[in-house]
Amino acid sequence: MARIYNFGAGPAVLPLPVLEQAREEMLDWHGSGMSVMEMSHRGREFMEIAAQAEADFRELLQIPSGYKVLFLQGGASQQFAMVPLNLLRGKGRADYINTGEWSKKAISQAKRLCTVNVAATSEAQKFTTVPERASWRLDPGAAYVHYTPNETIGGVEFHEIPETGDVPLVADASSTILSRPLDVARFGLIYAGAQKNIGPSGLTVVIVREDLLGGVANGTPVMLDYKVHADNQSMYNTPPCYAWYVAGLTFQWLKRQDGLKGMALRNKRKAAKLYAAIDGSGGFYRNPVDPQYRSWMNVPFTLIESTLDETFLKSAKAAGLLQLKGHRSVGGMRASIYNAMPEEGVDALISFMQDFQKRKG
Repeated sequence: MARIYNFGAGPAVLPLPVLEQAREEMLDWHGSGMSVMEMSHRGREFMEIAAQAEADFRELLQIPSGYKVLFLQGGASQQFAMVPLNLLRGKGRADYINTGEWSKKAISQAKRLCTVNVAATSEAQKFTTVPERASWRLDPGAAYVHYTPNETIGGVEFHEIPETGDVPLVADASSTILSRPLDVARFGLIYAGAQKNIGPSGLTVVIVREDLLGGVANGTPVMLDYKVHADNQSMYNTPPCYAWYVAGLTFQWLKRQDGLKGMALRNKRKAAKLYAAIDGSGGFYRNPVDPQYRSWMNVPFTLIESTLDETFLKSAKAAGLLQLKGHRSVGGMRASIYNAMPEEGVDALISFMQDFQKRKG
């Protein structure tokens, strides 16, 4: 079997032990004679899988009582609508912090449903930094404050949780969830697409404070009501069963890695190595992000000449380093180094980059 190093932003690399366990259990889960893909979501076998996955997720993040965990479909993009539909609760306006393309998408959707106050933006800086906290103009009457802790495309990351007082804080944590410990009690709601640090695409995890359930906007479709999903243990309809199962295997793998504290140490070390290689290249490679807001998860970089991009990508592929092309909106390269990317993969990328510079610099 030939495994490559997959630096894709999502769907992203999964832990090899998780893939191997899923392979072993593919045809027969624990003597049931069935694949997880064939089970009834209301049968004893899958209910056991679902309950264990939620318990492990809660343990990893130390989620306090008073929060529901939902396993939903629709991706983070569906959450762009579900958040205002559920959290406005008659207020009609919400604050958003704009730090990149995913913030912009959330803002665009919210504008269809309420009055949006863009309380801070780094668009004038081409989304290479986080707006200084003193520049934020939060509305004390807002229903919630929404931000994106990590912008997957631009590689900009908040390294501290914003303080929003009594106004619930909402986070699109798709790119950073489970990459380090997180104080869930600071948030009203956290949502994350699974396909980066949790499991396969098709699953979205939502952590929502119980007092924010109910009171949805009139006309909200039943499938977009958090309370409906909470009251039905995320099984109002058939859930994304196999993705939920693989997520559960990932949670167990994370617990074996010394939990989120262990992952934080590893992730910080991987990112520091890669940024050091970029910064130490004498300008052959460049990262445009303000160093204090650089992402641990998504590392964009450009080459000294864009004419070298195609050669770089072809050579990298030949070396077993794939999916390094940057997002079409920004160009260049991007290495996504999520939890499942082993440190050896980052070392291999750095070695390749240094060799490529010697040959082409």
